[in-house]
This record gives sequence, C-alpha cells and structure tokens, in this order.
Amino acid sequence: MQVHWLGAIFLSTIFVLNEAKHSNNWAVLVDTSRFWFNYRHVANVLSIYRSVKRLGIPDSHIILMIADDMACNPRNPRPATVFNNANQHIDVYGEDVEVDYRGYEVTVENFIRLLTGRLPPSTPRSKQLLTDEGSNILIYLTGHGGDGFLKFQDSEEVTSQELGDALEQMWQKRRYHEVFFMIDTCQASSMYEKFYSPNILAMASSLVGEDSLSHHVDPAIGVYIIDRYTYYALEFLEDVHLDSAKTMEDFLAVCPKRVCISTIGIRTDLFRRDPKHVPITDFFGSIRPVELSAPINISDFKKPTLLLVEERELDQDTRFTYLPQFPEF
Repeated sequence: MQVHWLGAIFLSTIFVLNEAKHSNNWAVLVDTSRFWFNYRHVANVLSIYRSVKRLGIPDSHIILMIADDMACNPRNPRPATVFNNANQHIDVYGEDVEVDYRGYEVTVENFIRLLTGRLPPSTPRSKQLLTDEGSNILIYLTGHGGDGFLKFQDSEEVTSQELGDALEQMWQKRRYHEVFFMIDTCQASSMYEKFYSPNILAMASSLVGEDSLSHHVDPAIGVYIIDRYTYYALEFLEDVHLDSAKTMEDFLAVCPKRVCISTIGIRTDLFRRDPKHVPITDFFGSIRPVELSAPINISDFKKPTLLLVEERELDQDTRFTYLPQFPEF
C-alpha cells in the first residue's frame, strides 16, 4: 500500500507541474539576411516585432537581430522607413524600434550564445535572453535556407542539429517553459526536424523540397517587400487583441496552400498541450493571470508593520510615518 501511495503522490506532483502556467513572455526575432534585394526579410521580422509589442511584450523582453541596412539604404526612396505593404499603410521601422544585434553582430555564434545564455559577463542586459523556467518564448527566424540549414548573411550557416542542441541546452538549464518556433524560409520544416526537447510547438512556411515565396512588389522600391507566409500571419495577428479568444490552433491554419503556394509545416509531438486550448497570447502577447483574494478591510489593521512604523506622539493627528529613505546607522 505504501508503494501505491507514494506513486500516487508522485503522479499528482507531475500533473501539477505540467499544469503550471508561465509567468513571463519573451520574443527572439531574427532576420538572418542582408543586402537590398532581401528587403522583404527585414519587413517580415519588423512586422512581427510590431505585433508582439502591440500585444504587450515590452522591448526589455524582445531580442531583435537584424542587419539594419534597409531604412537608410541609398536605394530607399523613403529614407528611415520600412514598409510591409505596397500601399504604405504602416512604417514598421517606426520611431521606437530597439535593435539589440545589428549588422555583423547577427552571427550564428551570437544567436546560439543568446539562446543558451553563454554570453560574456560584459554583455549588456539588453543583449541577454534573461528567461527562466516560467518563460514562454517566441522564436521567429526569416532569411534564406535549405535542407537542414539557415544562412546567416550569406557567410555562414546554422544547422538544424545545432539549433536542436541549443534548445536542449535551454531545457536542461531551465531557460524556458514553452517555446513556439516559427520560421519563414525555403525548406523551413527541415529546421525543426532535429528538435528533441519537450514543450516546443513548431511551425514552418514550407516543407522539405519546397520554396517559400514572396508576396508582392512595391513598384516604388523595385523589390519584393514581404513573404507570403508572414503576410498572412500578420493579417491574422492584426485582428488579435489582448482579450482575444483566438488560439494557437487558429494561428497554425493562417496560410493554406492555396494562398501560400508552399505547404505549411507543423510539429506538435513535443508540445504537451492541445493547440486548440492554447490562447495565442501565450506566445504573442503578455497576459498574466491574476487571482483575486477575498476583500480586505484595511481598517481592521491597527498598525501597519512593513511600510510604516509607529512614531513618538507629536500630536493627536500624527500616529505613523514612513520609514526614512536613507536611515541613519
């Protein structure tokens, strides 16, 4: 009987741990390409950046890695702007973009070090992914890729195995609660095939052997300005608000093949929850559940003990005072 009793306690403990909710949200947004003809990639990542900020994730919890060579490029007819639509509705570069890794800082080494927390001690806090076991992390990658690799600025590559091992290090070091991995590149699904860590939901813009296509050209710029998969993902996110009832299952269906041309890849076997019960704000927003206790009547407390201390009677109206900011020793 004792063995069965201990087993029940163990199973109930595991259940409680599995049901524990996350306590904070982070986003790692990476454009791995550069040069003017890759304008659409920076528009992709800045559009996702705008969406997660609108839904409540602060800049302090967003790591943005881009070459940052589009807004001030000599070929840009509208300096200091980046648009994701030919109608120029929204300048996604805006006035409050905080780029954490720019130019030649966007490297495979910096990306892997960022995820695993293996950064030099002198690294500023703004360049660190300060997550913990209660963190839900959105990882969004866009650029040029192939079967099992993603190119970084046409000079190096990160492989699917390296990425899978980095996520395993994160899990072993308790650096995340859940991860939503989202990638827009050719043969994108090959990048999550080597994942083997728990609590990861993955989505890719194309299957192995398929190209991920761009959406449309802005004649004023002369290049494609956004990719199809990200375009329809953003169209969906524009209708999401803080109190939205939309789920991750809804998001996983944002780009059917008839509009994306490529086939969307989805991997759910590592994810312990059913996507149809996961609010989209669990990854794209910053919603923290608050449990309200029973109402408390402050008048029931005669003497506050933490913030206030009793003062010697100076007059009848003054009984308490705040602790001094700089106490004398």
